[in-house]
Amino acid sequence: MLRGNHQATVDAKGRLKIPAAFLPDLRKLGDDFYVTSEDGNFAKLYPMKEWEAIEEKLAKVPSHNPTKRKFLALTSYYGQAVSTDGQGRVLIPAVLREAAQLAGEEVVVLGSQRYLEIWNRARFLEKEVRGNAWTADDSKNMGELGV
Repeated sequence: MLRGNHQATVDAKGRLKIPAAFLPDLRKLGDDFYVTSEDGNFAKLYPMKEWEAIEEKLAKVPSHNPTKRKFLALTSYYGQAVSTDGQGRVLIPAVLREAAQLAGEEVVVLGSQRYLEIWNRARFLEKEVRGNAWTADDSKNMGELGV
């Protein structure tokens, strides 16, 4: 289970060194990943086994379904299959680095149970921490989910 927040940097060549705290769980799933985004605001790093499970579910949805088409178009546009190198780094595709403002920037790497989210630190603080405050409705919804 991937959890927590760890700061990192995307280097000038576009490589993210995966924080050491995440490596043991990720290595159990292999060295191959799919890095992508639905909106370009941040990157998602899926272990390939997790991404393939998503693809299997999508394969059962009719190809003319507009949400499926939109999801596949965006995740293909931003996405790329990557592998870790000997130093535990993965390459973030150039189009996604630019859109998510990750190149040469401090980033936060968040565990999201089965995948990692990679955010430009300033953007994350603005959009998710300050701009998306926890509400009473959120607490109610979590209660309804049994959490």
